[in-house]
Amino acid sequence: MRMEAQAATTDPQLACPIGPVVDIVFSRWTTPILWSLHAHGRQRFVELERRITRITPKVLTQRLRQLERDGLVVRTYYPEVPPRVEYEISELGRSLAPLFAHLAEWSAGHLDEVERARQAYDAV
Repeated sequence: MRMEAQAATTDPQLACPIGPVVDIVFSRWTTPILWSLHAHGRQRFVELERRITRITPKVLTQRLRQLERDGLVVRTYYPEVPPRVEYEISELGRSLAPLFAHLAEWSAGHLDEVERARQAYDAV
């Protein structure tokens, strides 16, 4: 089988086994939500909204639901008047902390290089 034909028939998940993880964890607002819950603990919706300033309530609601569905966030409903809902990072979500720590370390050590590469590219 030729290389081009083989590449065309390769399952993307087999070609890049971390693809599904990247889709789950690194979508637009997932990282700031998980970071906030990890750093600040259990929070109500409005607290998250205040900490992640540019997210809309609609998008925050959607992302929290998806994160709950994926098992990365736990939602606790308190049947009070008025009702209260709190969100916290799950054990599964906490297991991502070393990954985020490595990314933060990489960021601190390499974002200057990325910026220089961008400037060099744009100057051409």
